[in-house]
Amino acid sequence: MRDIDGNMVELKEFQGNVILMVNTASKCGYTPQYAELQQIYEKYKDQGFVILAFPSNDYNEQEPGDAAEIKKFCADNYKVAFKLFDKVQVKDPNNACELYKHLADKKKNTHFGGEIKWNFTKFLIDRKGEIRARFEPAVKPTDKKVIARLESLLKVKVPKKKTDDETKPGAPKREEKEKRPPNA
Repeated sequence: MRDIDGNMVELKEFQGNVILMVNTASKCGYTPQYAELQQIYEKYKDQGFVILAFPSNDYNEQEPGDAAEIKKFCADNYKVAFKLFDKVQVKDPNNACELYKHLADKKKNTHFGGEIKWNFTKFLIDRKGEIRARFEPAVKPTDKKVIARLESLLKVKVPKKKTDDETKPGAPKREEKEKRPPNA
């Protein structure tokens, strides 16, 4: 996927973080939620929390701007520091980007799938990449339900994967490597 600056971004780069994915628009009644998104991002980012925002023009053409206009709007009005992506299609199952096809797919996402009904639908994803909650547009990012679920997911730490060297029989453990003097 492309970020708001046109750079290719692999979503796996965010693995190990708790993620809030949200489809956004600049001319929507829910647009002021950008402020609350920024607020929770600032509060929890140091605990491994990221927000991935995906502008979309699918709902009453409420995101008509290009990437530069969207970025400027978010910076000027809401001081957005979380990750913004280039505009995507969300609504039409045949033309939606792969991410939103997956999020809406009731077969793959039985608990939280279904039609994305409007801008600012939010998906909370755990550190392992599993969808753990969905919040409809009217639910504000600072709602106690969102915060409670977010805080519970932040408490769960994912163990670090062992390196190839550490999985070999007889290989020293990470702590042993760190205790050895250089060139040992």
